Amino acid sequence: MQAVIATSTIREIKDIKFELSTLFEKLNSADNSLKSAIENEIVSYGDLAIEFLIDKLTGSKGVQRGVAAMSLIRIGENAIKPLRQLADANKNFVWVSDYIIKEIEGTF
Repeated sequence: MQAVIATSTIREIKDIKFELSTLFEKLNSADNSLKSAIENEIVSYGDLAIEFLIDKLTGSKGVQRGVAAMSLIRIGENAIKPLRQLADANKNFVWVSDYIIKEIEGTF
C-alpha cells in the first residue's frame, strides 16, 4: 500500500510541474490581463510551486522571471528559506533573493 501512495504523490508532483510549465509558456504571448490571470493561477498552487518558481528565477528572463518573483512574494513566508538557500548556493542571485525576502517581510 505504501508504494501506491508514493507513486501517486510522484505523479501529482509531475502533474504540477507540467501545469506550471504550461502556464509559464503562455506568459510569452500574454497581454496584461492574461498575465495577471496566469500569475493568480500560479499563486493558487501555494507552497507546491515554490521549488519550480525558484528554478524559474535562475533559468528565465523577462516576463517569466518577473512573474516567478512576484508569485514567490505573494506566496509569502514559506518561500524565504528556499530563497536564502538560493542566495547561499548562487552568489549571482543574492540581490534577487534579498529583494524578494524583503518584499515578503515588508521591510523593503
